[in-house]
Amino acid sequence: MALSSLLLMPIKPSPIPSFKFQHSSLFSFKKTLTLTPNPNPNLRPTTATPLKMSTTVQALNLHTLLSDAVNLIQSSPPTWHSAILSNFVIFVLGSPILVTGLSLSGIAAAFLLGTLTWRAFGSSGFLLVATYFVLGTAATKVKMAQKEAQGVAEKRKGRRGPGSVVGSSTAGCICAFLSIFGVGGVGYSRLWQLGFVASFCTKLSDTVSSEIGKAYGKTTYLITTFKPVPRGTEGAVSVEGTFAGLLASILLAFVSCCIGEINAPEAVICVIASQIANFGESIIGAALQEKEGFRWLNNDAVNVINISMGSILAVLMQQFVLQNWRM
Repeated sequence: MALSSLLLMPIKPSPIPSFKFQHSSLFSFKKTLTLTPNPNPNLRPTTATPLKMSTTVQALNLHTLLSDAVNLIQSSPPTWHSAILSNFVIFVLGSPILVTGLSLSGIAAAFLLGTLTWRAFGSSGFLLVATYFVLGTAATKVKMAQKEAQGVAEKRKGRRGPGSVVGSSTAGCICAFLSIFGVGGVGYSRLWQLGFVASFCTKLSDTVSSEIGKAYGKTTYLITTFKPVPRGTEGAVSVEGTFAGLLASILLAFVSCCIGEINAPEAVICVIASQIANFGESIIGAALQEKEGFRWLNNDAVNVINISMGSILAVLMQQFVLQNWRM
């Protein structure tokens, strides 16, 4: 073949399928990655960081802890654990009120009293003691400046110490222990509850009559001779103070009846027993307190005798008077 003919022949380029296939595949893969729309544009991918997971776990643990605490406080019948926890919460929340009527050591003693009361009689028994504390503290604060000027006010601006707390609650604590350990069986549990209420009705009546008598009593008389004596004299009484103490006893007995601690006839018993006990306490104060041979008979000791008389009288009246009247 001539060289000229060879040069004039058309040259067909050979295809390169491998390059074309690779290019097409790469383009399609890139398009799929970059151009495929999100089927749910409102749904955003989330990733849980360790910090978020830790916060969630802490929230769940706190919720569980609070739930367990509430269930423990609501335990029925009350337990020592529920009594301690309930008192701790109430004492923390009520600390501004507690410090106005109690010293620090007095608060510690009151915490033990509150724990024992909750364990024995539940929230209703605790409410009774709290009512007694509020009313007694309020009466102590009445005309405090005048009482201090006359030298008849309670020490520490009326803030009671542990001796006063123990002296005011000894009979109630004994009744609480008798109830917790079931002394006498189920039939006697009501008696211990009555004695508990009567002891605090007696003490509140004594506190209010004394403090209101110091503040508003026009004339105070020695209970053994009925001769006028200065305010604050041991064993002295006044009409104003006696009437105020009676009203305080009626009020606390009424509260006890409303919250189910006692019934109406038992409330009457508590009021009568408290007035008899306070009369006897005034006689003891006038005849023996601060006398030779009875130096040990201070206010706290007299308080123990007073509330014990009120508690015992209420139990005896329920057994021998109320029972016979029902028959």
